[in-house]
Amino acid sequence: MTTYLAAAIQMDTGADVAVNLGTAASLIAEAARHGAKLAVLPETMNYLGRDFAAKAEAVPGGRTCRRLAELARQHRMWLCGGSIYERNAQDSARPFNTAFVISPEGECTASYSKLHPFDVVLPSGVTSRETDQVCPGDRIVTVQAGETGRLGLAVCYDIRFGEMFRLMALAGAQLFVIPANFTEGTGKLHWEVLLRARAIENECYVIAADQVGKKPRFTAYGHSMIIDPRGRVLAEAGGSETGIIYAPVDLDLVQRVRHETFTLPNRRTDIYRLEDRTEGK
Repeated sequence: MTTYLAAAIQMDTGADVAVNLGTAASLIAEAARHGAKLAVLPETMNYLGRDFAAKAEAVPGGRTCRRLAELARQHRMWLCGGSIYERNAQDSARPFNTAFVISPEGECTASYSKLHPFDVVLPSGVTSRETDQVCPGDRIVTVQAGETGRLGLAVCYDIRFGEMFRLMALAGAQLFVIPANFTEGTGKLHWEVLLRARAIENECYVIAADQVGKKPRFTAYGHSMIIDPRGRVLAEAGGSETGIIYAPVDLDLVQRVRHETFTLPNRRTDIYRLEDRTEGK
């Protein structure tokens, strides 16, 4: 099978884990009835509140992973379980923000902890340091997800770091799965542009599942997207509702596009290095 149906699930996650998992279960069942073989959930899909360190779970083995494993087995589908806060044995006050992939047999085949924290100091003096509350990961992850292809895992703010996606493509990724909780303000300007750029420059599919609704610190943008290797938006959700979008994924198209543009083999690895070219030294 080189062509199959993929789904991006858009949620309005709140502070009640049981309610969130119930919503996810209903949406996953709907995607399965629709024929999806791969479904992607959004960032922090099981809990969005201010007490996230206390809500952190084991990956795998925790409540959320166990429930999603049951659903993957029941519906015989691959799941990117969005991301959840994962317990950090070295620093309980700073959990990881971890995405994971579950097979149709209910096995957690890969996990990835968000590499890039949102640490900024704005000209106005406003400071946001995500690393004070969330521990960044330390590795880039791709995984072969059976017949659905090799997935490259990323989370939200990661989409601004093109070098990460290039490395995943060079490692064989055919699809980038991106759980997100993107802000409405920046989403209007950057969300589609960045997602399409990551697809075009690496000739990969992009499946980006976003949060929607009012969150503790901002309003989420929604507009989950599925994009093909040429950068065409195959499906897009709205900005205010939960639900599912679908699109076909054709793994053969990845190879056809790569043989049209040759972006990866035409890289100048003999030149790519940082040098100090300061004038007047």
